Amino acid sequence: MFLKSLTIKGFKSFADTTVLDFEPGVTVVVGPNGSGKSNVVDAIAWVLGAQGPSTVRSGKMEDVVFAGTSERKALGRAEVSLVIDNSVGLLPVEFTELTITRILYRAGDSEYSMNGVPCRLLDIQELLSDAGVGRQQHIIVAQGQIDQVLNARPEDRRTIIEEAAGILKYRRRKERSERRLSSTEANLTRLQDLQREVRRQLRPLEKQADAAKRHGDVVSELHSLRLHLAGREIASLRIAQTNSGAEREQLSNEEIHLRSHLAELDERIVRSESKLIASGDGGMDLLPRAESLRERCKGLLALVNERTRAVERDKGALLAADVLATLEAEQSRILIELENVSEREALVAPKIEEVKESETLLKADRDAADLEEMSGIQLGASDRAGEVRGELVALRSTVGREVAEESRLRNRLEKLSEQVQIATKRFDELQVNIRIATEAELPLVASLDRANEKEKVASRYLDAAEVELREAIEDQRSWQARTEILELSLSQARNSSGLDELEGAKGVQGLLAELIEIDPGWELAVEAGLGETLSSVVIQDPKSARSALELLREKSTPGAVISAVPGEIKRMTQIVGAPLRQHVRSLDGKLNDLLDHLLHSVVCVEQGWKEAVDGSLENPGLTFVTLQGDRCGPDGWRVGQAGSAVTLVAFEEATLACANANHLRQSAESKSKAALLAFESSKNDLVKSTAELQANDDVLTKASDLVGRTQQDVASLTNDISALRVRLDELQLVLLVDEPRLAELENLLPALEAAESAERDAILENGNRRDVLEGRARELAAIRAQLTVNASNLIEQKERLENRSSEITAQLLQHETELVHAADRRTRIEQIIVSLGVLSDLLLGHTERLEAEVTRLREKRQKLSQEVRLITSELETSRRERSDVEKRLLELRELIGRVDVADAERRLKLENVVQLVRSELEVEPDVAISHELPALPEGTSAAARVRELDADLRRMGPINPLALQEFEELSERHDFVAEQLEDVKKGRRELNKVISAIDEEIVRVFGSAFADVSENFEELFSTLFPGGQGKLRLTNPNDLLGTGIELEAKPSGKNVRKLSLLSGGERSLTALAFLFAIFRSRPSPFYVMDEVEAALDDVNLHRFLGLIAEFRKEAQLVIVSHQKRTMESADVLYGVSMAPGGASKVLSEKVA
Repeated sequence: MFLKSLTIKGFKSFADTTVLDFEPGVTVVVGPNGSGKSNVVDAIAWVLGAQGPSTVRSGKMEDVVFAGTSERKALGRAEVSLVIDNSVGLLPVEFTELTITRILYRAGDSEYSMNGVPCRLLDIQELLSDAGVGRQQHIIVAQGQIDQVLNARPEDRRTIIEEAAGILKYRRRKERSERRLSSTEANLTRLQDLQREVRRQLRPLEKQADAAKRHGDVVSELHSLRLHLAGREIASLRIAQTNSGAEREQLSNEEIHLRSHLAELDERIVRSESKLIASGDGGMDLLPRAESLRERCKGLLALVNERTRAVERDKGALLAADVLATLEAEQSRILIELENVSEREALVAPKIEEVKESETLLKADRDAADLEEMSGIQLGASDRAGEVRGELVALRSTVGREVAEESRLRNRLEKLSEQVQIATKRFDELQVNIRIATEAELPLVASLDRANEKEKVASRYLDAAEVELREAIEDQRSWQARTEILELSLSQARNSSGLDELEGAKGVQGLLAELIEIDPGWELAVEAGLGETLSSVVIQDPKSARSALELLREKSTPGAVISAVPGEIKRMTQIVGAPLRQHVRSLDGKLNDLLDHLLHSVVCVEQGWKEAVDGSLENPGLTFVTLQGDRCGPDGWRVGQAGSAVTLVAFEEATLACANANHLRQSAESKSKAALLAFESSKNDLVKSTAELQANDDVLTKASDLVGRTQQDVASLTNDISALRVRLDELQLVLLVDEPRLAELENLLPALEAAESAERDAILENGNRRDVLEGRARELAAIRAQLTVNASNLIEQKERLENRSSEITAQLLQHETELVHAADRRTRIEQIIVSLGVLSDLLLGHTERLEAEVTRLREKRQKLSQEVRLITSELETSRRERSDVEKRLLELRELIGRVDVADAERRLKLENVVQLVRSELEVEPDVAISHELPALPEGTSAAARVRELDADLRRMGPINPLALQEFEELSERHDFVAEQLEDVKKGRRELNKVISAIDEEIVRVFGSAFADVSENFEELFSTLFPGGQGKLRLTNPNDLLGTGIELEAKPSGKNVRKLSLLSGGERSLTALAFLFAIFRSRPSPFYVMDEVEAALDDVNLHRFLGLIAEFRKEAQLVIVSHQKRTMESADVLYGVSMAPGGASKVLSEKVA
């Protein structure tokens, strides 16, 4: 693999498209200063990925774009294409040629491409790294880089070897792994923080989730139980509804039957009452008339018999002799009888009036009894008492239930009030705990903040102390190293100058470096200006100087002397730049003339070696130096630090500074230890404060959760109490209505029962009284009839006696007439006797008939009394039966009402249950009916389990329904974070393993590479410095991962080990030996070098060209050079030129 061609357009001084074709072997680019030949090297470095502007000798990357000249305009972009031949397949691509192109626009945009395909810089670097072309581009040695190799830190030298050995890819892998590890650590920290945060959120959410899960389980079990109970209730309600329909039909049939029976009883009672009313006296008023007629018949019969007897006596009187005497005697007798009859008549009349009054009173009593009986029948006390008793039974049952319900509600209210008091007390306690925790939180937060701030301050103080300690250590080491270097340099200067051999010799003032003082920062410039004179022994005068040289020659000791009194003191006539003399002073003032002589033509420029070169060309008589140690003068040009100007003052200052740095280091170590102790103490305080705050937060969180739950319990209990109180108020209102009604009915019932009993007694008493009254009526009728008959008899007897008396009187007056008509009278008497006989027979028949009628009427009256008693008994029985029927009918009506109410309630309840099942349980009733009973704890019924679950739900209070989902999501997130954390930890372990493996590989590859480079360096150094010794030394052999590489070079005849004390040519050869040792140990396909041999003399250039000849067989070399001999060794020669105001042009020539 080699560079085939380079195309440059708009890059730096190449305005036009310029193509350089390379061949295997050595290609040399030549040209005058400023023509742009070094830009070829910059173009190669740039297209291969150089990033720093200083790498391509620019202030900023946009400076690589052609900036224009007085004759040409500036371009807008720079483009470089490098074609690499890959015919041997060294690059892992399928192409035999690889074209790498880089374009940079003035705006700052940059593009990379390979074979016309856009790509990344990293792709290019990784592709070339496998071919030995690293990112640091060790194969490209630019101007000034030779000296940089020697001045580089040991770690930078190691980097060059690592790049050549291909270790940088391992470094990059390690860096990527470390970045990934750092990112992993950051991710691990974030994940740990996230895990802690998730855990912090998970703990309370877990409780809520447990509650939600428990709530869900309870709700699920409760749903199942309620579904089963609802199904069972629906089934039982349907069965009950069916049974209720049958019962309702049975009760309706019974009611119809009872109504029919009641109608029959009403008809029977009406008939009985009608019979009772219709029976009235029942013709019993005929009995007294019949008895009266009987008595009158008896009296008439007695009168007829008496008249018959009188007629017979009259007949007999007509037959008697002494008729007059008989008449007179009879007249006397009649008058006496008439007087007796009048007396008897006077006695009968009052008795008749008394009997009439008694009959009137008796009739009034009978009417009152009838009226009272009829009034009792109309009042219906029995019916009213039955109604009151039915209502009283129902009301007593209702009031009993209401009182029991009130008692139950009051007991429940007391229990709830106790629970509210307990919950309130618990709430107050929790509030106190929260208040205490809240009050404690601010001090704890303040304490945590103080601890955190203290920890931060301690951390900053520790970091500052560690930084101060590191700086102090570095400063101390630096000053220690500087002191050692200065001491060694002074010692070497003494040795090389022969000062030790000249001790005590005449005129010896000391080493020049020990007798002058240099301004800080100007040491390299002074060393470049004085050169080896700085290490010369100052002798008082030239004569003494001669003696000193003779002494050194005699002792065969190398040395250098200088006279303090120069033969001629020269002054600078033209000032160009800054005179170096003014920055150097004699310690005792005796060497001012010498310093004026030595530095009269030395000036310092600030712009660097280019200005020094230009000044040297324009002022051949002057020597130009730079602050970096560059020197350009009549004796040649040297770039880079030749050594360090060592003075006694500098050594003393370094010694003092080293002691001060050592003191500062001890002070920094003390501060660091104190800061570490303070940091550990503050960290412990922070951990303690964090733990205390976390514990307080846990208490506060737990108390807050309990407060919320307690508030919910109190609210729930308060709602239950309010509902109970409303129910109690409703019950009390109902009791206020029912209890007075119950008392009223209870007070009314005895009177109604008494009235009912009185009604029954009245019916019996009326019957008895009626019997008594009827018996009394009969007695009074008999007495009245007897008295009437007696009165009629007395009247008739009185009339008869009066008539007889009148007749006797008339007979006496008309005796004579009577005698005449005696015969006629006898006849009439006989007729009268016959008539009286007939009348007597007639009256006797009437009397017998009346007697029979009286007997019949008495039997009828007795029979009627019995019938009345039977009707009364039947009526009472019917009324009692009617009362029972009405009571049963009332009960039936109440039962039917209850059945209807229960049926309505069942229908409503069934509808509610069905609606509940459909709306809340979201199933159909048949599904609920077929739902089986879930497993229950032993000894627990479904209803009891439902009550337990309801109580559990009430105790749970409101829950977060999303807590379980959130907990599951958060748990998944926690598990995911844990998995991620474990993956990150696993990744970290794997990365650590990878890093360890990479470290082992780096150690192995670097150890092998260093061994080869060290061996080749020693070989090449001995080749370039015949008789000299050079070697590479590890700064820390025990740490092959981080050790640096020190160069030790000791040219033949010199006891110098420090590179700074080597000359410019020696330094260049040493650097080349190091670079070519690397090239030999780990070859690359091509190398690019820019004026690396500028400081070499002919001998050393010959040696350098020998190296080129060795490497041209194995690699392609592109060299920018001014040396003719280098040009002669080229296979292809390119010349670069630039016309004034133009751009760089390239000419090529292939050397035969």
